[in-house]
Amino acid sequence: MSDDHNVCRCPWVNLGKPDYVAYHDEEWGVPVHDDRKLFEFLVLESAQAGLSWYTILRKREGYRQAFAGFDPEQVARFDSAKVQELLANPGIVRNRLKILATINNAQRFLAIQQEFGSFDAYVWRFVGGQPIVNEFRTLAECPAITKESDALSKDLKKRGFKFMGSTVCYAHMQATGMVNDHLLDCFRRAEILDGQS
Repeated sequence: MSDDHNVCRCPWVNLGKPDYVAYHDEEWGVPVHDDRKLFEFLVLESAQAGLSWYTILRKREGYRQAFAGFDPEQVARFDSAKVQELLANPGIVRNRLKILATINNAQRFLAIQQEFGSFDAYVWRFVGGQPIVNEFRTLAECPAITKESDALSKDLKKRGFKFMGSTVCYAHMQATGMVNDHLLDCFRRAEILDGQS
């Protein structure tokens, strides 16, 4: 993470929030190929639906603890008693539908791993195995959905995933580096393209 407040970053980053700056500087847009990390972002992005990303980012550690370190095999086995426990947990968004969706999505995630060998092998097919590198100068140019996120959302829904609309899928693609949407003048854009994490 750059400590220099004078470097140019994407304008959605609130420089007064160090955790937000760290997320932008260290994670957002970096290609992810680790299945557990991909599952983590699926959990967090689906939890975000209707909320701000910063709300979820601040609860990330709570989610990590509540959802077994984002281990899909463990989450897939959560039962009704565990759901009740999660509904009382202030460290996460206590929304029954989102909690149930996370458990369901873990089960669907495991099915994809069985079919494709890994979730990574499955999900990166939607961008041809390589990041889509956009050349946007302003936030206004960044889309909320694309044909790729539409296709991913449609396929995930067909496989039984919940809270995986196209907007959520595009946010997931941005977060996991399937799409590089750092603006042209953002210092992280070039670093990621040069292969620096």
